[in-house]
Amino acid sequence: MTRIGSSDLDVFPLSLGGNVFGWTADRNASFDILDAYTAAGGDFIDTADFYSAFAPGNHGGESETIIGEWMTARGNRSQVVVATKVSRHPDFMGLAGANILAAADASLGRLQTDVIDLYFAHFDDEETPLEETAGAFDELVKAGKVRYIALSNYSPERIEEYFAVARANGFVLPVALQPHYNLVHRNDFEETLAPIAERENLGVVPYFSLASGFLTGKYRSKDDLGDSPRASGAAKFVTPQGLAIIDALDEIGRAHGVSITTTALAWLLAKPTVVAPIASASKLSQVADLVAVANVTLAPDEVATLDAVSAWNG
Repeated sequence: MTRIGSSDLDVFPLSLGGNVFGWTADRNASFDILDAYTAAGGDFIDTADFYSAFAPGNHGGESETIIGEWMTARGNRSQVVVATKVSRHPDFMGLAGANILAAADASLGRLQTDVIDLYFAHFDDEETPLEETAGAFDELVKAGKVRYIALSNYSPERIEEYFAVARANGFVLPVALQPHYNLVHRNDFEETLAPIAERENLGVVPYFSLASGFLTGKYRSKDDLGDSPRASGAAKFVTPQGLAIIDALDEIGRAHGVSITTTALAWLLAKPTVVAPIASASKLSQVADLVAVANVTLAPDEVATLDAVSAWNG
């Protein structure tokens, strides 16, 4: 188990992404995936009120609804840490104070719970004063509807400003940061966000940990991409450097007896401030490689090898 920043949330070091629930995983498949994850010791589920509004026929909230139904059916709410997000649901766009409060109530209803463990501002809303946004999150925590707050997709400058505003007004401070970070997209996080996360004791839970599936090793040529809904996101990484990263992951993984997928996640866990990469599974068979990261620690020279082969990428 690993602790999220300055919170008291101790979580499994792999967060199960709920973005596929109600999209590429239907209700039954989602239940099976959640069951397998928790059976392996997992307890940290990441979703958003927006998931999966991007899928044809969906409006948003489908993922939260499935997770809520699963927790109720299993009677295990107290054993899992649930993170969700606000600002992108079609009915609750942006981070105006009243919108945050209404969106939180809607999420609580879909999740069938009375508290959100970790509530993220999904995307920054520069049209709303940070005092208003931070004040609304503070109100939710003080009302007992949210345990901790966090930020995702904020620029370094806006994160700094958020902390300044929160401190000046006595509002609760964020405890976690959710950035885009993986072996083929490093620079944005490492150069500007990582120093802030370290200074402010923010637990980092990276999204796109497997680069839309590229870092599973299943896409080694354009021919491998097929017509998967997510394959288009991996296509841009099928380059000489991208394939060299896969080869290095393959070699290091073999030394540990684990997959390329597990090794890519282990590299993230080896980084300071990273507490739990987020990765999703559309099929039950994919869960084992995700949870296996809890039992893998890369040696310093292995981390250095992956650092070198992926340098200046992304």
